[in-house]
Amino acid sequence: MASHRRPKQPSRARVTVLTTAAAAAVVLSSQAANAAPSEKPGKDEVKAKVDKLYEEAEQATEKYNGAKEKQEKLQKEISTIQDNVARGQEELNELRDGLGSMASAQYRSGGIDPSLQLFLSADPDNYLDKASTLDQLSGQQVEALKKIQVKQRDLAQQRSEASEKLKDLSATRTELGKKKKEVQGKLSSAQKLLNTLTAQEKAALQQEEQRANRTSERQVLSGGNSAPASGRAGEAFAAAQSKIGTPYVYGATGPSSFDCSGLTSWAYAQAGVGIPRTSQAQANYGTRISSVSQLQVGDLVFFFNDLHHVGLYAGNNQVLHAPRTGTNVRYESMSTIGGPFMFGVRV
Repeated sequence: MASHRRPKQPSRARVTVLTTAAAAAVVLSSQAANAAPSEKPGKDEVKAKVDKLYEEAEQATEKYNGAKEKQEKLQKEISTIQDNVARGQEELNELRDGLGSMASAQYRSGGIDPSLQLFLSADPDNYLDKASTLDQLSGQQVEALKKIQVKQRDLAQQRSEASEKLKDLSATRTELGKKKKEVQGKLSSAQKLLNTLTAQEKAALQQEEQRANRTSERQVLSGGNSAPASGRAGEAFAAAQSKIGTPYVYGATGPSSFDCSGLTSWAYAQAGVGIPRTSQAQANYGTRISSVSQLQVGDLVFFFNDLHHVGLYAGNNQVLHAPRTGTNVRYESMSTIGGPFMFGVRV
């Protein structure tokens, strides 16, 4: 007869563990479900993060501009040195040919001086140090040898200088590449954040920006106590005004797109004034104005502690500038730039 055993019951401890684990899973699932809707940041939070990324991108942009400007300057300097070396080598060859002609003449007239033979077969630098051999040469030959020595030393120095500048150029190109990647990385992160917004949220942000632009434009047109633009500053301001609506593009200097310092340098160039390319360099190009009340239309105005943003003063506490990626050249209140006003510069 078969025996009937009762099935083995799970231990009390095992039941407790399983029950606790199941309860925890339910709680976590409930929390995740409740948290999911709040994980998506709202448009104001996205805007704040995007604005911060754009600010960091602009900081990197000005460093990129500086590296690019340095690269172009080095390339010109290297090209000039290389041209000088080529011309110097031709002059050296002519001097040597002249000395060779003297040697040939000596040979035809009865033999070549041993000391001159030594020079023609070797570098003259060590040779010229031997004063006794100079006594055996004519005054004309000594003068020719000295010119050759000076030219050789000059060429050696220029080649050394070119070599150092080429190293500097290589390092500058590396820095340029890093800054370009940094800018692109910041802009890519900003775009990803913007892509999380709904069409309605994007439209709301755009409307807010358009309202701010209209307000700034009215403030400029209403005038105020600001001194009007005149002279070169007036010409530069008028040139910048003609570019209102032109898109911001990092590293751009016009005329179809600009970054902040690209706009100011282009505008002053239209007035016949050459100012540096970067905002930091422009900050040292003219007379500093510490008070907003003393600014005149067309003065350069600088923002943020590291001076990475610059625009043109438009009067009535407004600035005409190229703000950031995703915007166009426009008027804007100095209070909404995103960083503190540092000072102005009268070019």
